[in-house]
Amino acid sequence: MRKWIYRGAIGVLGLLFIGLVGGAIYERRARAGVLARYPPLGKLVDIGGRRIQLDCRGRGTPVVVFEAGRDLDGSLSWYLVHDDVAAFTRACAYSRAGIMWSDPKNSRPTVRGAAADLHAALGNAGERGPYVLVGHSAGGPAILVYTKYYPEEVGGLVFVDASHPQTFERLAAAMGLQRPTVGLGDKMARAFAWAGIIRLMTPPPLPDNSEAMKIVWAFGPVSWVGATREIEEDVDWFSEAGTVRSLGLRPTFVLSGMRPSAARLGITPEQESKRLEAWRAMQNELAALSTISRHDEDAEADHYVQTSRPEHVVSAVRWVVEKVRGTTSR
Repeated sequence: MRKWIYRGAIGVLGLLFIGLVGGAIYERRARAGVLARYPPLGKLVDIGGRRIQLDCRGRGTPVVVFEAGRDLDGSLSWYLVHDDVAAFTRACAYSRAGIMWSDPKNSRPTVRGAAADLHAALGNAGERGPYVLVGHSAGGPAILVYTKYYPEEVGGLVFVDASHPQTFERLAAAMGLQRPTVGLGDKMARAFAWAGIIRLMTPPPLPDNSEAMKIVWAFGPVSWVGATREIEEDVDWFSEAGTVRSLGLRPTFVLSGMRPSAARLGITPEQESKRLEAWRAMQNELAALSTISRHDEDAEADHYVQTSRPEHVVSAVRWVVEKVRGTTSR
């Protein structure tokens, strides 16, 4: 009996080994195929042993820099607004470490580290401030932290339905919405991403059939690893952003998507009403960080204002760009 148990265990381990090797080959070929089919938009900028994808278009100052939220889209989060902004000033979108074409990092993906990566990528690519930073969702705390560590480079900011540093605490108190977490199953899948586990999972449906979203889907198994690693650093991201108490005289536009989202979030209409009330208060507080600010609410836009109402984002960016130009020309 022991002999058969031993042989069975060896057989199972052998099959597992073969499966992992086969999966690793499959994943390696799949990634090579995706890169061949979709080469980097813009360029890959070396920041010292790692590369960050940076896509800059247009001419003029100040330079607009787009910071994506906690998603798989990276620089393509802004595909509906990038060219429109580049029509009146230089506009750069990028992908954080481990997202889309950007190389992953071995250390923790903290928000200060993300700011340092962006600072190095812009500098090494020859871009110069003043920058107008545009942050969506968790990109809001990211642009606050960038302003904290590189204040002389930041001329203005645009918050696109951006998260407040106390978002999760305030939403939990208002209607019980908890901070997102990465479960054990997700961690296991991430640990074996190199063996094709994530690529074999059913991907989420595309929000649209655009070429941009097809590229995002193709890089999804890679970006998913980077995005879930960032989620595990949420406490760092939001608490660090909370240390920024003022934006001074930097022109700031806060654009809030206020279309009810109870169905998408799986909450009741009563909870949604409380969520919107808390969200409005936090958005007002973001605007109050600057002495030159504007806060617009868009009742037709959902959380992804840059895709549901891209023209409103372009207008917000233009408002800040013109304010910065007026300040720097004096």
